Amino acid sequence: MLTIERAVPTVLSDDQEDSSAPRGCGRNCLGKCCMLVSELPLYAFKNDASPEVSPGADELPSDFFLNTLLLGQWEDRMSRGLFRYDVAACETKVIPGKHGFVALLNEGRHLKKRPTEFRVVDRVLQPFDPAKFNFTKVGQEEVLFRFEAGGKDHKSQFLERSAVADETESPSVVAINVSPIEYGHVLLVPHVLDCLPQRIDPESLSLALHMAAEAGSPYFRVGYNSLGAFATINHLHFQAYFLSTPLPVEKAHARKIPIESRVKFSKLVDYPVRGLVYERGRSTLKELSDTVARSCIWLQENDTPFNVLISDCGRRIFLFPQCYAEKQALGQVSQELLDTQVNPAAWEISGHMVLKRKKDFEQASEDYAWRLLAEVSLSEARFEEVVKACMHVCGHAMGLAESEEIAAVEKNDLRMISPLH
Repeated sequence: MLTIERAVPTVLSDDQEDSSAPRGCGRNCLGKCCMLVSELPLYAFKNDASPEVSPGADELPSDFFLNTLLLGQWEDRMSRGLFRYDVAACETKVIPGKHGFVALLNEGRHLKKRPTEFRVVDRVLQPFDPAKFNFTKVGQEEVLFRFEAGGKDHKSQFLERSAVADETESPSVVAINVSPIEYGHVLLVPHVLDCLPQRIDPESLSLALHMAAEAGSPYFRVGYNSLGAFATINHLHFQAYFLSTPLPVEKAHARKIPIESRVKFSKLVDYPVRGLVYERGRSTLKELSDTVARSCIWLQENDTPFNVLISDCGRRIFLFPQCYAEKQALGQVSQELLDTQVNPAAWEISGHMVLKRKKDFEQASEDYAWRLLAEVSLSEARFEEVVKACMHVCGHAMGLAESEEIAAVEKNDLRMISPLH
């Protein structure tokens, strides 16, 4: 069994302590009405292009972002009673077997979640609808801090108070997930005032990678779900949390795609969901982000739902095109699996199974996890078409010679991906 036990210091500003004071429309929300007259803590991360410099006396401690700031503020919100339930009371276990799937029992989470009013999943790209729930309607007490790129100081900085300059500035914020799956479960909302729909672009993905990099822990992951792949809010956001055990997908084998590139490409094997793996290799964080974003944009524009897991402090990204909702609509998923009410999104596909019924948790087996996730995966033929398209948009059109080389490599070049390499 896994347990959650953590005690970290908390950073609080005077503004947060007085967050109940009426501002703007009086609801202290994240809309322009309130944000333009509010101050929030600001974490400014080091620019990717900044040169390496020796740590100075005024440098933030290496664990400041994750332990002191993010988890410290998250625990503060827990003490204030802002969550819909106590996630620490949820049972968790590692399912016996070679893959080590993790099962979490969270009874009634789907009933306790904030109403989202979003049900249509037949299109990956849909326009933002201000009438439906979105993050501008969230109270500022749920916000932990702003998360923005820093200036030319070549180091990360933290300000306890930072005002939004004017209506042209749209801050990116980190807020709690009030219906958490795991310890430290937060949401990253890029440019919240711009009301962007749920679609990845290079800038937003870069922001998510920087968040993983600043956390500096292999046990802090960032995830993304597209519409049609179990995103329930059509307002651009990523999710992240801390889980102190390797995820099965991080231990899975992968076959290298033999293409000359600063970014390394691989395909998962011996895993129930077919997926692509992008590794930083000799590339910069921006190059990795831009490369993966091109693949995501192609999937979006071709109406293919997908999930993303950002792992290894932003050095490795898993991309899973999926078809579970499509199979559901066509009546191709067994009633046994439908009865579990499990929606296989980024966390479940990565091997962290969020179960809603006690009996499913008690009877959870590796065979069950495998059967559920196998329903998520594209067929081999369909997946190979996606791989070719993704390589093409990344600037690596795959001709016949490359395909033959890949076939040869798939027979001989099997390698293990380590979660800590």
